[in-house]
Amino acid sequence: MFKSLFFAAALALPFSVLAQDGPGEAAEPTNAKPRVTLTTTLGDIVLELDQRSAPVTVDNFLQYVREGHYDGTIFHRVISGFMVQGGGYTPELGAKPTRAAIMNEAPNGLKNTRGTVAMARTNDPHSATAQFFINVADNASLDHVATTDSRSWGYAVFGQVVEGADVVEKIRTSQTRREGAFENLPVEPVIIEKATIHDAGN
Repeated sequence: MFKSLFFAAALALPFSVLAQDGPGEAAEPTNAKPRVTLTTTLGDIVLELDQRSAPVTVDNFLQYVREGHYDGTIFHRVISGFMVQGGGYTPELGAKPTRAAIMNEAPNGLKNTRGTVAMARTNDPHSATAQFFINVADNASLDHVATTDSRSWGYAVFGQVVEGADVVEKIRTSQTRREGAFENLPVEPVIIEKATIHDAGN
């Protein structure tokens, strides 16, 4: 079964996006905001990742990139007013193997606003592996509220789209169909041909 987003109620609380370094704290590493280019059949999308706010999630994502996991995968779930999700299936709808799930870093203060990238998961808060989604709207209902249950845990944001918003828009407006367990599958496959790591240069 593919990772599905839990449609939480809109019960978000305000959070600051990034905390500033305080006195005596370690300086931010030079690679604190690595970038990953997703070369897709509709164009390139560049993601800037927030290593400082979501270290476990970013390390996990980058490891999948290094392993070539995302190469040849599709955006298999597209909901026009919500998000576009990918990273887990081939064009033939075969599930790609993944490593163990990671801890949920949704309490990091980053919000699921339009243009941010977050980890997909099941109803288990700590079930994220490789699948991710790009928010195409401000989705406050996906933000962290508390650690009491799946709904309140939220979805871990770990970066944002810095180039290729037009490509995300093309994916968002793709015509979709239903096939088996896939309810929002693009009619014309949107394939991630290659994912490449490079530094932000700042």
